[in-house]
Amino acid sequence: MRTTKKGKFFLYLILTLGALLILFPMYITITTTFKTPAESAVSFFTLPKSLYLGNYATVLQDEKLYYAYGNTILITVVSLLGEMLILPPMGFALSRGMKQNRFFKGLYFFFLLGIFLPWQVRMMPVVKLMGWLGLLSPLGITLLYIAHATCESMFLYVGYLATVSDSIEEAAYIDGASTFQVYTRVILPLMTPILSTVLIREGLAIWNDFQMPLITLNRSSKLWTLTIYLNNFQSELSVDYNLSFACLMLTCLPIVIFYIIMQKQIMGG
Repeated sequence: MRTTKKGKFFLYLILTLGALLILFPMYITITTTFKTPAESAVSFFTLPKSLYLGNYATVLQDEKLYYAYGNTILITVVSLLGEMLILPPMGFALSRGMKQNRFFKGLYFFFLLGIFLPWQVRMMPVVKLMGWLGLLSPLGITLLYIAHATCESMFLYVGYLATVSDSIEEAAYIDGASTFQVYTRVILPLMTPILSTVLIREGLAIWNDFQMPLITLNRSSKLWTLTIYLNNFQSELSVDYNLSFACLMLTCLPIVIFYIIMQKQIMGG
């Protein structure tokens, strides 16, 4: 009984510390957005004296924010659509083909090797290639995101499809279904949990990515994404935390809404 009480005590202690680690930065971020620069200079930890909305007004009046929002939404949506159209059929073909053909098995392990190759190693060759092709643009970064997601997506899709029994497909083939019909009408509905997992994972990664847009879209402010726009409030000698945190709150709002809508899918996936 004592052991159980001690275990619960340490469990609640760890959960409380974890909650504080999450809530304390959120408190500083939210309160700073409602402070004047003079109040922030005095203390980051105190509550604002009044509900100051000047930081949000300044950010919302900047047309660069709307360019950044549009670019981020466009790149995220188009990248996810491309991934959902291209990668699940690839995973289905690999999972079924590697059982009979060594080429598919070798291709699968080739994709696995890509997981262990860091982006920092590939960064310079990829940038040079995209520059040579004239694709340092939203279209180019969309193609990069689809290519970047291929290796880990193949690992997830093939692993998930290994749990789907072949007898279901065989029954569909006996009924006269083609391979395309088997995929679209039988396999694809069964892949809903893993599709949701990959969609949420990649969507959050693309929306929050900073490094890839920085090296491909930094030629013009009209090509900026939200993460690059956020970096605009930092100079060599100082950081405007009030405007930066206000912009951060506006940037995170779509992600929070997306998380609330997709909460069941996140838990299920």
